[in-house]
Amino acid sequence: MWVDVDDRGVSFNTAYGRAKPTYIAGDGRVALTVVDPQDPYRWLSVSGTAMLVDEGADDQIDRLAKKYIGADSYPFRQPGEQRVSVRIAIEKIDGRGVD
Repeated sequence: MWVDVDDRGVSFNTAYGRAKPTYIAGDGRVALTVVDPQDPYRWLSVSGTAMLVDEGADDQIDRLAKKYIGADSYPFRQPGEQRVSVRIAIEKIDGRGVD
């Protein structure tokens, strides 16, 4: 999963009709854990409440595609797909081996 961090916090991007936005709409409690692939004992986890945000979601997935695979636009977009940003209001941060 591609993760975005900006001045408003942590978010990720998905599309309506998939499991994540469906479950989040029913219960917004989420947790996101990132593990260092070079050191499985180094990790960071955030948990809190997620909000689905439509505005800017298409731009976000294109920025994430540039960040993660070097593509100017998201190459896996499906016809009729509606992207959505999932913004996490962080309530707790845990981690090991990170400052």
